[in-house]
Amino acid sequence: MRIIRSHVDQPLAVGQRVTLPEDSSAHLLRVLRLAPGDAVTLFNGDGFDYTARLLTAAKRGAEAEVTGRQAVPRESPLRITLVQGVARGEKMDLVLQKATELGVDAFTPVITERTEVKLDAERAGKRMAHWRGVVAAACEQSGRAVLPRLSEPLALSSYAGGEKADIKLVMDPNGDLGPGSVMPAPGQSIALVVGPEGGLSDRDLATLRAAGFRSLKLGPRILRTETAGLAAVASLQALYGDLRG
Repeated sequence: MRIIRSHVDQPLAVGQRVTLPEDSSAHLLRVLRLAPGDAVTLFNGDGFDYTARLLTAAKRGAEAEVTGRQAVPRESPLRITLVQGVARGEKMDLVLQKATELGVDAFTPVITERTEVKLDAERAGKRMAHWRGVVAAACEQSGRAVLPRLSEPLALSSYAGGEKADIKLVMDPNGDLGPGSVMPAPGQSIALVVGPEGGLSDRDLATLRAAGFRSLKLGPRILRTETAGLAAVASLQALYGDLRG
């Protein structure tokens, strides 16, 4: 039986009556055809799933009653932060969606020398709201009850010197380090930098290397921005994380 999950950005407790967000209400009622009395699972990112039943069916704010709570142990033992050079439209959405499914712990969007997307304060705010929605929807689908952290976009030069991860990697088609050589110790954090569509410039790479980043390569082919990070995360999960056989 399919479990219908819906993200709500508010505290939840057993016995509580919750007004669901308009977009969630419309999806549950119009798309999934749920009705009062039907079961739904709510989560807010605190690591728990909350069982609930619909009470009212208004598409602009259906109400549900929380009936139970259970811990959801689906987080990866690897604490990977994907540092993604901001990419255009659907490419960025794809990276956020699939990396969330793969268990990434956090995202840091960065502006590099070759970043094509221009983000002023207004556009950055709209993009952040959209990206949070993409991440929440990916958690709904994949069963995660903890939302990956999403940082505000910042310049690569500002990011690099402040990164405190135990292992710092940058995707580089000319790199000499393979995933099998990373070998993180239990509990260590990993930061993985991926360039935008045009890749990282020599200046970007020099900035990262000066900050202690090592160059990671995945085979002899040059990967697109929407492929590189996902392939690296999947490789690290397979070798050291929750995909390890």
